[in-house]
Amino acid sequence: MNKPILVAQNRKKTGFFLLPRMANRHGLVAGATGTGKTVTLQRMAEGFSSIGVPVFLADVKGDLAGLSQKGADDPKIAQRVKLLGLSEHTPLEFPVAFWDVLGQDGHPIRATISDLGPLLMGRLLNLNEVQGGVLSAVFKIADDNGLLLLDLKDLRAMVQHVGDNAASFTTEYGNLSKASIGAIQRGLLELETQGGGQFFGEPMLDVFDLIQTCGDGRGIINILSAEQLAGRPKVYATFLLWLLAELFERLPEAGDLDKPKLVFFFDEAHLLFSDAPPALLEKIEQVVRLIRSKGVGVYFVTQSPGDVPDRVSAQLGNRVQHALRAFTPLEQKAVKVVAQTFRPNPELDVEKAISELGVGEVLVSFLQEDGAPAAVGRAFVCPPRSRVGPVTPDERRRTIAGSIHFGNYEKSVDRESAYEVLKKRSEERASQPAAVAAPEPRRPQSVFAEPSASPAPGRRRDGLVEAFAKSAARSIGSTVGRQIIRGVLGSILGGRR
Repeated sequence: MNKPILVAQNRKKTGFFLLPRMANRHGLVAGATGTGKTVTLQRMAEGFSSIGVPVFLADVKGDLAGLSQKGADDPKIAQRVKLLGLSEHTPLEFPVAFWDVLGQDGHPIRATISDLGPLLMGRLLNLNEVQGGVLSAVFKIADDNGLLLLDLKDLRAMVQHVGDNAASFTTEYGNLSKASIGAIQRGLLELETQGGGQFFGEPMLDVFDLIQTCGDGRGIINILSAEQLAGRPKVYATFLLWLLAELFERLPEAGDLDKPKLVFFFDEAHLLFSDAPPALLEKIEQVVRLIRSKGVGVYFVTQSPGDVPDRVSAQLGNRVQHALRAFTPLEQKAVKVVAQTFRPNPELDVEKAISELGVGEVLVSFLQEDGAPAAVGRAFVCPPRSRVGPVTPDERRRTIAGSIHFGNYEKSVDRESAYEVLKKRSEERASQPAAVAAPEPRRPQSVFAEPSASPAPGRRRDGLVEAFAKSAARSIGSTVGRQIIRGVLGSILGGRR
């Protein structure tokens, strides 16, 4: 049986344990800035790793990178160890893999444009409903014609092509206004200048690479370097949502496990829900509600529990509450609401305690064996065994070079996709000599249709059966191609074709 994870303990030496079997029922870590949420996150990540559960978390401030190094002598740590009587507390480093969307402080993480889908791309580009509809049409046209959308230049070329030939698509796909096309192109240009182009492309991240253990059986802690990414909140939130949806789609049903396959910490969770359209919120709720059956536990980390919508918050059974400051009537009301979310403890005034908690002191309520939340208790977070704080550039480089993923994602791949295909066809049309005589009337072709050619001398035309067979083969190939490129988020956030 997996050992329960000791997260916090009070002065009476009463421990508050997170049960591995209940860890995939999700959770919430909340509290004001400077109250110790990062250390709580570090302690929980260590606990999961120790029982063989891989972890994914975002390092927004750079402090969590210390998980890769053995803890040093620290007076504050020593004081907390003495206060709680933790006789078995010894410094220890943990297996870590660093990742970075920008490819600077970890293994590069990439996704394809098609895999994100039009809904998330529309959010990234700050499109309104009408502009988002045009973007969806662009994706549909690319799918219908078997054109791969892998990186930003593919999408820009596809949007330009649809804009240049809007009249030929209007009957089948609706009105595609030049104003909307222009708004999409401006959004793509802005995204590219912010470094978004580094995220889109291949090789795309295989989410199973996040679910790894090292030789001693401990789970690898995957740390996303998010210091720069957090400055682009929509990119940050969209990336984490895409990753969560990838896990949801690709992992098989697992039912109730003795411990999770992966624990996913969503730091700065308010960025995910801020200004999200209702359709996106509905999908987020769906993912959080159903991903438990895939063996994944999701833990939202935020300043106030109110940052998480009620429908999502209802799914979060394991809760760690740091201090909330209540200086205004609105803040005092928020504290009262938070206090009511815990299972009452007759020996504790929760509403009063929330405002009195010191740094590293928390209110805790974890799920019990029967699935019911335990009565809330007040305790101190147990100190981490790894380093509390950042790592040096040399330490980071050594960790990256020693990772099992080193070399798999470092070099980007740019295979033929929409940009190359459209460019080639444009060049072929430009190189064709002007016709001397008026061409014979013929039925208009799709702009994506292959140019017809007269049979070479000595070569017969295809018969009806052969032509049908070739057409069917192309259709099957195109359909399979679209199913491959219309990826995971196509299923979660729009429906796979």
